[in-house]
Amino acid sequence: MTKKKKRKSRNNKISNLTNTILGILKKDRNQSFNYKQIAAKLGVNDASSRNQIIKKLAQLKAKQEIEEVDRGKFKAIVNTEYHTGILDMSSKGNGYIISDDFEEDVFIASNNINKALDGDEVEFYAYKRRHRGKQEGEITNIIKRARTEYVGTIQIHDKKNFAFVVADSAKMYTDIFVPINKINKAEDGDKVLVTLEEWPDKADSPNGKVKEVLGKPGEHSTEINSIMAEYGLPMEFPHEVESFANDLDISITEEEITKRRDMRKDLTFTIDPKDAKDFDDALSFKVLDNGLYEIGIHIADVSHYVQPGTVLDDEAYERATSIYLVDRVVPMLPERLSNGACSLRPHEEKYTFSAVFKMNDKCEIKDQWFGRTVTYSDARFAYEEAQAIIENNPKFEIQRKRDISSFD
Repeated sequence: MTKKKKRKSRNNKISNLTNTILGILKKDRNQSFNYKQIAAKLGVNDASSRNQIIKKLAQLKAKQEIEEVDRGKFKAIVNTEYHTGILDMSSKGNGYIISDDFEEDVFIASNNINKALDGDEVEFYAYKRRHRGKQEGEITNIIKRARTEYVGTIQIHDKKNFAFVVADSAKMYTDIFVPINKINKAEDGDKVLVTLEEWPDKADSPNGKVKEVLGKPGEHSTEINSIMAEYGLPMEFPHEVESFANDLDISITEEEITKRRDMRKDLTFTIDPKDAKDFDDALSFKVLDNGLYEIGIHIADVSHYVQPGTVLDDEAYERATSIYLVDRVVPMLPERLSNGACSLRPHEEKYTFSAVFKMNDKCEIKDQWFGRTVTYSDARFAYEEAQAIIENNPKFEIQRKRDISSFD
C-alpha cells in the first residue's frame, strides 16, 4: 500500500471520530475505555490519531455526552436518547428504523449500522435533528436477530482454504465467511442455505456454515428450493401437528347438522383453475317462490376443526396462509384438512360458513344472512368450462342482454 493510500485509509477511520467513539462507548455501556483501548478498536496506532482521540474524549466529556469514571477511562452517559425499533435496510447499504417513538422513520447511515441486519430489533441513539433535516441515528445494540439463515451462492477459495457466500437478498450488505471445513460438500457456484454463527468484533463479515446445498443456479428445483429457504417456507408439518390432524373426527354428523343451516339440496358448485387441488369456496343458486334469487357464497368452515389453543391452531397462525408456487403448494393446514375436510370437492357434504343473499332480477339485495351451514357440491367447473357455458349457450346471451337493458 502506498503512503497516499495509507493516509487516505487513516483519514477515513477518523473522519467521523466523534460518532465512532460514541458508538464504541454506547455499545458496551457498562464498560469503561481509555484512549488506547479505543484506538485499538479503531485499528489505529499512530501518535496523530491517538491525539485526536484524546481531544475528542475531552470534548465529549465537556458536552456531558460521556463521563470519566476513573482517571483516563470513559463510559457513555445513559440518557433518554436511546430508543428501540426494527431496522429496514435498503439495497444501498443504508437503513431506516421503524420506531414507535418517532412519527417518521429514522435514517441510519451505512457507517452507523454496526453489524445489524435487515429486520433486526435494535437499540439506537437518535442524534439531534438538524434544521429541517431528517432524523438520523446510530445503532448501539442488537436486541434480537430477525433471521440467522440466508440463501446465496458460495464462492470457494481453495488456495486460501475458505469460502464466502454471497446472499441473494439485496438487503444483505455483507458476504458471509465460511471456513472450508463447514461448506458441507458444497461446490463452487452452488446455491446454498447458510447459517450465521457469530460476527467477531474486528471482522468485516459474519462467520457461518452451510446448512444445506440447494443445487446449481438456474435449475428449476434449485430455484424453487431457494425461494422456500429464503422465505422460511416449511417443507413439512411437525409430527405432532400431523398426528393431531389425523386424530380429528372429520365425519358429517347429524348432531352437528342440527346446529347449522342445511343447504345440501341447493344447487351448489365450485369454479377453480384446472389444476386446483383444494376447493375452498363454492356458489349456490336457487329460485324462490316469490321470484327472488337466493345466492349463497360458501367457504370451508376451517374453524370447526382448528380450535384455539391447539397445536394445529398455532401452526396455522405461524403459516398465516397457503402459498402457491409454480409447481407446488405450501399449505396452511395438513393435507387431511386442506385437500380433504376443508376442500369443497364435488359430491361430498362439507361444513361451511356462508353468506346468503336474496336478490331481484336487477341484482338488488333484498335480504341477507350469514352463518354456519352444511352444503353439498353438485359439480366442479374450471374457469374455462364456466366461461364456455356462458358464451356458447344462447339462453345465457339473451338473458345477459335483457339484464343489461334493464339497468337504469
